[in-house]
Amino acid sequence: MTAAPNLVNAPEFTVSELSSALKRTVEDRFGHVRVRGEISGFRGPHSSGHCYFALKDESAKIEAVIWKFAHARMRFKPQEGLEVIATGKLTTYPNSSKYQIVIDSLEPAGVGALMALMEERKKKLAAEGLFDEARKQLLPWLPEVIGVVTSPTGAVIRDILHRLEDRFPRRVLVWPVKVQGDGSAEQVAAAIRGFNALPEGGRIPRPDLLIVARGGGSLEDLWSFNEEIVVRAAAESHIPLISAVGHETDITLIDFVADKRVPTPTAAAEMAVPVRSELFVEVQALARRTMVCWQRAQEARRTELRAAARALPAAHELLAIPRQRLDHLAAGLPRGLKANTHAHFRRFAASSSRLTIGVLRGQVAHARQRLTASGERITLSARALLHRRRERFSGLEIRLKASKLANAKAQRNAIARDLERTHRLAERARRALVTTMQRLEARVAHSGQLLSALSYRGVLARGFALVRDAHGHALHSAAAVGPNAGLSIEFADGRVAATANADQPPATVAPDSQPKPQPREAKPAAPKRVTKPVDQGSLF
Repeated sequence: MTAAPNLVNAPEFTVSELSSALKRTVEDRFGHVRVRGEISGFRGPHSSGHCYFALKDESAKIEAVIWKFAHARMRFKPQEGLEVIATGKLTTYPNSSKYQIVIDSLEPAGVGALMALMEERKKKLAAEGLFDEARKQLLPWLPEVIGVVTSPTGAVIRDILHRLEDRFPRRVLVWPVKVQGDGSAEQVAAAIRGFNALPEGGRIPRPDLLIVARGGGSLEDLWSFNEEIVVRAAAESHIPLISAVGHETDITLIDFVADKRVPTPTAAAEMAVPVRSELFVEVQALARRTMVCWQRAQEARRTELRAAARALPAAHELLAIPRQRLDHLAAGLPRGLKANTHAHFRRFAASSSRLTIGVLRGQVAHARQRLTASGERITLSARALLHRRRERFSGLEIRLKASKLANAKAQRNAIARDLERTHRLAERARRALVTTMQRLEARVAHSGQLLSALSYRGVLARGFALVRDAHGHALHSAAAVGPNAGLSIEFADGRVAATANADQPPATVAPDSQPKPQPREAKPAAPKRVTKPVDQGSLF
């Protein structure tokens, strides 16, 4: 009973005031905290870019939120079921009376969580076929330009350059990147894609081989090379790529997708180029072997040539029989020429014996007979052709006459139709003209009646008069008339000239002595309103 007065005197809070007070208390008491727990209820970023999920352990759960700008700069992204250590600010959400943590940074809780995440990502990428051996490219035997993606200030680049200088000096292009920390994965991926985007034959030469290198470190230090963006960039590279990340025991996901994996950056330089001195020795040995082989081959061919020369008979033995045959043919040549000439003479004599005058006359008669027959045949053919052409022309003439008659008839019909149409149009035009003239006459009559009705002469016929000055202007008041002013008074039947009386002052009429005729006399001024009909009357 004693607590009731105290409760009555306690101050009142609105819900908003109480929520704000609780919010300030929680934020002032805890501020920034580090919370370890398992991510629960994470379904990816919201459409707004913010992430909403919960952190839980065996017996409790706390709501968590990551704002869009904080999520964008996080190196380690949240995943469902992963145990993490979250750093952020504890606050409340008044709309649902909940407290939550606004996370600024996120990191896995120990190496075990990172290894689990790495294994899960490895299975995902392997299922996409990024680790298949069929996708891997062969390294060039002696690249002209080597691109190196690494930190420009570390010992890795110095080891690579020193090893290349010792083995076989080559041109090296270094793309400086961060190899650990926030933004390092994006820089490594951009460097790999940047080298692939260089045009061949451009101002900056396109590398024939890429080396992605970094020194050893913990799993957290090497985590940038386990990021999905780096692995996909390495898989998309059209330039052969060597992964030289960490030491022999360090394994990253880029090692599985690279064309070759080496334990150290120095080993990458050794794999990239051969030893120049060893090449010189090998080239000299090959040159000596080539010369010895050529000498042996020449000696073998020389020996074979000698053996073949010994096996061949002498030249005079080979040419003995052909010479004998030539001598025999040369001896028989005069007799053959004489026999050939005699045979041709006999054939000429036989032909000449057949060419007599009778034979020639018979051939001429036969040719003349053939010519006569051919002439008759040509005459008959010409007559038949002429007859056919004459018949054809007769038919064409008949068709042409019929066509002309039909065309003339069609033209007469068209002219008749046009003439009839012209008559119809003329009749319609005449009727339209008569109708238009009747309408215009009616309008003129109506306008004349309207002019007569609105003319001031009708007012004059009712007993009124129109007073004008010497210039012909209508006067509307007595004050406008001067002494001895010349006036023209127009009645209905004519005009009368008058002079104003200047000796008698204008009469002043008392207000109540007599009716006011002046307002009635002012009525003739009304024709001012009918100025337009007067002008219209003047048009007619």
